[in-house]
Amino acid sequence: MTPGLSVRRPGPGRRLTSGLLLVVGACGPASADPQAVAALLQPVGLVGYRAGTTPPRFDGLTPDGRPLLLTELRAKVVVLSFWAAWCQECRAEMVALQRLHRELASRGLAIIGINAREDAGAVRRYAKDLDLTFPLVLDPDGRINALYGVIGLPTTFIVGRDGRAVAFGIGPREWASAPARELIEVLLAEPAPRPGVP
Repeated sequence: MTPGLSVRRPGPGRRLTSGLLLVVGACGPASADPQAVAALLQPVGLVGYRAGTTPPRFDGLTPDGRPLLLTELRAKVVVLSFWAAWCQECRAEMVALQRLHRELASRGLAIIGINAREDAGAVRRYAKDLDLTFPLVLDPDGRINALYGVIGLPTTFIVGRDGRAVAFGIGPREWASAPARELIEVLLAEPAPRPGVP
């Protein structure tokens, strides 16, 4: 099986565009109403995935050499933000994501910044400059970016507590906005899967 989101070949309502799986319709959360979640995606400018879609698994290292695996974040709502220090639009978004991390990490929100092809020193300086405390993952060869089909920065993917791919967006988003906050709150309100339940 080739890397990417785990779905079979595109069929009705699905099409591959520039490496990203675009899905027309609502995503399928475990406990939230699919139409309600789909309605929350639109004001934030996110595209939802069809029920049963899972994100590619990845592992990476933080700038200080600690490993980070997506599978370790199960039972959390995960926001994966693909970014680079040279990306001007990423800067404000990273600050807004830091605010969400500070406010909601204790309730199960995991913000993970995946850097695009920069060295550990540049990533550490950027994190210090913006006072970022959420984990940043190095992707020096672009492997994780390619796995997710990232074609522009910033790009964001949201993963539900149950490990399903919820939505993605290419370009900056207003993460401090009321619609973004409402979406995150709805996802955080979903029950975490029981340990040992796939």
